[in-house]
Amino acid sequence: MKLFLRTLALLCLLCAFAGCGRKEAAAPGAATPIRIGEFSSLTGREAGLGQYTHMGVLLALEELDAAGGLLGRPVEVIAEDTQSKAGESVTATRKLVSRDHVIALIGEGASGRCLEGAPIAQAGRVPLVTPSATNPKVTEIGDYIFRVCFTDPFQGTVMAKFARDSLKARRVALLVDVGASYSVGLAEFFKERFKADGGEIVAEQKFAGGDKDFRAQLTAIKAANPDAIFAPCYYGEAGLILFQARQLGITLPILGGDGYEAPELIEVAGAAAEGAYFPVHFSLESTDTRSRDFVQKFTARFQKPPTGVSALGYDALMLVADAIRRAGTTDGAAIRDALAATHEFSGVTGRITIDSARNAHKPASIIRVRDGRFQFVETVAP
Repeated sequence: MKLFLRTLALLCLLCAFAGCGRKEAAAPGAATPIRIGEFSSLTGREAGLGQYTHMGVLLALEELDAAGGLLGRPVEVIAEDTQSKAGESVTATRKLVSRDHVIALIGEGASGRCLEGAPIAQAGRVPLVTPSATNPKVTEIGDYIFRVCFTDPFQGTVMAKFARDSLKARRVALLVDVGASYSVGLAEFFKERFKADGGEIVAEQKFAGGDKDFRAQLTAIKAANPDAIFAPCYYGEAGLILFQARQLGITLPILGGDGYEAPELIEVAGAAAEGAYFPVHFSLESTDTRSRDFVQKFTARFQKPPTGVSALGYDALMLVADAIRRAGTTDGAAIRDALAATHEFSGVTGRITIDSARNAHKPASIIRVRDGRFQFVETVAP
């Protein structure tokens, strides 16, 4: 109930500040706004992911407006809620492309839902930049699809290397959400690298997104006597997995992907979150001037610190804005070409170069939960 009320309060706050993501139409005689669409999970199971991403987008939008907009025109972001549900990205993207006639798209943060919406953007020749969909298949959809985050092959490999080299784990168990392409992909990339480095996968257990009880799988994993557990999923299930694992006396390090990064992970797991490790795209402990400035502005605006997806949402919109400026037009093909030519863009998550596969070339930071907070451990470069 406490989590529900906090989520409801946050949504009300977003609506009050931003009209649920839609800016008011320009006054008569004013320049026609440049419309950019956003589709994300503002409600539902992964609302923490979508809400924090949306706040980053809003902060970027406010800065663009304060600077006079783009090409002498105001910028309008039209946000659609995918409700964390399969299929909703299709509806949202079709509306944004066909009815709202947006010239670019930001979204979706979750790989599975981005894979649903991206083909519509590609078919409509509307450039799409995903803040945090890490599955490699996303940008394989076509030449109008880009990302500002690192990919699953990279973070899966990073976590396997971290488990082997830093944690000295030789035996690892997997716990995978078989219904999520994000979870399945990460597990495969982790397993491939971990075994190549001489490690052993001693157990592979499965669950379905939305499950609440993981005790049977965790009991089987405990019996396999691993040195660590790799459970790539989103923060909701991750919090429950951590809590139930500690209840069963499992004190091993539990590793995941960037989907762990949300305050709700610690709210759900409590003290059981201690010993969780995961990669992030952005660290609050960064000493980079641009990153520190972003943290200060975000915290002042929303009365809470940002998460990694907040920074990615901010960078996604700013990257699109940069491409529009360089293209000098709102033509989709020209914006796509400018995005593809992005080199050393100065984002708050680091310098971003878009490679030939339209993926972001950038480092990852490893975070652990310690004393009830996310603590930086080390940075791993591509």
